[in-house]
Amino acid sequence: MKVNFEIDEAVARELIYLVTLHQQHGAPNPQDSLESLLAYVASAIADGSRRPGSWERQLLEMMGLVPDTEEAHQYRSTYGAPSWDADMQETNSNREGER
Repeated sequence: MKVNFEIDEAVARELIYLVTLHQQHGAPNPQDSLESLLAYVASAIADGSRRPGSWERQLLEMMGLVPDTEEAHQYRSTYGAPSWDADMQETNSNREGER
């Protein structure tokens, strides 16, 4: 999915500088463009949203982005809002395992 948004020019300059340093000197997870850096960060945020206890969740906690609801503290194996059908399948699967 392609998403367009605006960021502050100074922030963009800093992120481009970070990418330049990655290109020149390497990094544990080097990014080769501003777009790839932002996509990686967005992916980490999404993973932290659905995976309590993950290192990505720690990022959300430090930034104050974890919603104040019990639902946000439940693991989800897929991205997006949990569907009723998926919840029912999991519930039925758990019941079968208890038998």
